[in-house]
Amino acid sequence: SIILAEIFGTYFLIFAGCAAVAVNKRTAGTVTFPGICITWGLAVMVMVYSVGHISGAHFNPAVTFAFATCGRFPWRQVPAYAAAQVLGSTAASITLRLLFGGEPEHFFGTVPSGSDVQSLVLEFIITFYLMFVVSGVATDNRAIGELAGLAVGATVLLNVLFAGYATITALFYSPFLDFGCQQ
Repeated sequence: SIILAEIFGTYFLIFAGCAAVAVNKRTAGTVTFPGICITWGLAVMVMVYSVGHISGAHFNPAVTFAFATCGRFPWRQVPAYAAAQVLGSTAASITLRLLFGGEPEHFFGTVPSGSDVQSLVLEFIITFYLMFVVSGVATDNRAIGELAGLAVGATVLLNVLFAGYATITALFYSPFLDFGCQQ
């Protein structure tokens, strides 16, 4: 079903990305920061190709809300998608806490180190960049194609690389996904 695709897609995305951070922390940096960026980008790409044809591969209430606002997604489905995304991210977080013992230092990636204004500006820029690419490859009939997953995954990789390196923001594009990862 569409909702299950969104739950599992969000689950595996959050599981892979946050697991890379936790493993890197636990192993004194063997994954490396570029490895974490690649993991996030590949996780998005793989999930877009795996379930995009079923649910549209939103994996993020911000994406769902943006599509609905632009008339590309029915408003009546927004609550179910948002609930599926929160459920998927929360389940991934619980799984990771069971695997890694729930130590807060393993999950430092969702705590911003910059000021509120810096975080707001950077989150706006990276979210706009993500939605610009997603809108270009996923909503324009002339651009829908086999490389949409690669384009979106590469955008996430670049956003994690830039915003994660800047360490200003929590880099989650969405408070709902951050909520799931904090559980």
